[in-house]
Amino acid sequence: MHTELVRPLPPTIAVDQPITALAPMQDVTNLPFMSVISHFGSPDYFFTEYFRVHVQSRLERPILESITENKTGRPVFAQMIGENIHHLKRTTLQLLEYPVAGIDLNMGCPAPTVYKKRCGGGLLREPEKIDRILGELRNIIPGVLSVKMRIGFEDQENFETILQLINKWEIDLLSIHGRTVKEMYRSTVHYDAIKLAVETVNCPVLANGDVTSARRAREILDFTGAAGVMIGRHAIRNPWIFQQIREYESKGSSEPVPLYRVYDYVRALFDHLKKPWIQEKAQVNKMKKFLNFIGQGVDPEGQFIYNARRAQSEDELFSICRQFMLDQESGYFADEPYSEVVARPNCE
Repeated sequence: MHTELVRPLPPTIAVDQPITALAPMQDVTNLPFMSVISHFGSPDYFFTEYFRVHVQSRLERPILESITENKTGRPVFAQMIGENIHHLKRTTLQLLEYPVAGIDLNMGCPAPTVYKKRCGGGLLREPEKIDRILGELRNIIPGVLSVKMRIGFEDQENFETILQLINKWEIDLLSIHGRTVKEMYRSTVHYDAIKLAVETVNCPVLANGDVTSARRAREILDFTGAAGVMIGRHAIRNPWIFQQIREYESKGSSEPVPLYRVYDYVRALFDHLKKPWIQEKAQVNKMKKFLNFIGQGVDPEGQFIYNARRAQSEDELFSICRQFMLDQESGYFADEPYSEVVARPNCE
């Protein structure tokens, strides 16, 4: 159910189209990555990496820069992760001093180091605590308060109870990754649970999990009735996916991406992520995390990823990229990934 919103969400790029959002991913969705993504087709909304909240926490400067120095022109939600109500309130009030589109509470991170501290996905075991946290945050946030969650910890036992809390505290936007914490990224996505959420809560819902292409986004939206999609690792693989969704929604198809544009994307990523104080080999190794995803649309045989993982220098890495992306008469990037066997970033 969707009631009239008391606190309207920021405007989207295309009117009367599904909302698109880049999922927050630790060590990925920083300011450089947001800048690169926006160049190839920005989502409607960005979400920061999570601000860690605890007794000694302060707003991490690199994450804060993705809000204060963001030139993409798109709204940025500030995400927090924590379980101490006093310090969540303290951090919220600090964040509200900056131009955030809203405050987002992480209730879905599946990393054991996180949920063992009763944070992220660990909160899903404690509906009573969620009730207190959401109530305290709602009381001090005049604007948009959003939640990103999974459908449960080990099972969906608390799922409907938590959805009622979303209504009780008038949450403005709910993003749901359709797996439990314990399922990590291994299981199929339970889109039926996302559908249940759409039918239960009074705010827009973003469907998250295995949104692999514009066509797949439309299938998920048709089944769940969600207001939009939140995309994580598949936006690393394919930064054009948000623009492709807008094209698909308006025309029923999207333009294929030539491989030479993938080379431009890899080059832009490397240049934006480069730091003068980091050694070249470390820069190259950092880039491999992204190439594990990008390679899924470049080479169905997996030879590109195999070769790229063995590169030791910038010249060697881009020689391999040229071989697979430029030194061919024609070739297009695959909309759907060739392989799902990838190294996954934390906390999508």
